[in-house]
Amino acid sequence: MKKILLPTDFSANAWNAIVYTVNYFQNEKCLFYILHTYTPTFYRVDYMMGGPVNSAIPDKGVETAQAGLEKTLRDIRKQYPNKNHQFKTISSFNILTDEIEEVTEREGIDIIAMGTQGATGAKEIFLGTQTVHVIKKARIPVLAIPNGYAFKEIDSIVFPTDYTTPYDPKSLGFLAELSKVHKAKLIVLNVKEDYALDEKQNVHKKALGIFLETMDHCFEQVKGELMPNAIHEYVEKHRIGLLAIMNRKHSFLERLITKSTLDSIGYHSRIPFLVIPDTWKDLPQKAKT
Repeated sequence: MKKILLPTDFSANAWNAIVYTVNYFQNEKCLFYILHTYTPTFYRVDYMMGGPVNSAIPDKGVETAQAGLEKTLRDIRKQYPNKNHQFKTISSFNILTDEIEEVTEREGIDIIAMGTQGATGAKEIFLGTQTVHVIKKARIPVLAIPNGYAFKEIDSIVFPTDYTTPYDPKSLGFLAELSKVHKAKLIVLNVKEDYALDEKQNVHKKALGIFLETMDHCFEQVKGELMPNAIHEYVEKHRIGLLAIMNRKHSFLERLITKSTLDSIGYHSRIPFLVIPDTWKDLPQKAKT
């Protein structure tokens, strides 16, 4: 059974992400953890001694959190009943990223799914601060759903790569599983920036091809001086259903979420995307050779 964590702040954006996710995994047996974290407007001595549970004074945050979780659960069961799905709710007096880390480890979570808020200006981080923090700290895949994006069947997934470093099969395992379960074609996309692949890149490309040989996949290359924009244009042109990104240092993802370079400005993902943690760097040296 797949275990999926759904953080929520009870906003329309968070609800949209929940709806998308329960539909995306509608044919799989899943245990969903609906998580809400909160902190009081000020810190009291009784909180410092053990949190709101041990406090003799009622806390409005606890009541609001519990009521919100109960309503969310009722709405899911009423609008999206599914015998494959089970639910648990978690209300926590904690920082969101810290609680996600704790729940992920304690419960053996497979994936985190949450909404993105979008951006209104070129200098704004388009994912939203909370989503960025979660992605940076998460050691499991994170599925990010743009605000207002309605669920539809996915028949293609784009996976951008420059082939500069090898991939650990463990990192790609979840992506491969999603592709097979949803019978979606995996498109490995390379943006050519006026250079040909060198020997090392070709070796990594070949190894990736061997790993994907049992899947419906293809390798494609497009020309473009600005990599994020070239990927965005490809996604729009071919009506791609999901963008999968490997979370690596100095990667496309880093350029995308920080907007630290000119070529990432103006890139706003209009489709859901899966951020995959890079486990290659965690492998022992023996396993890499």
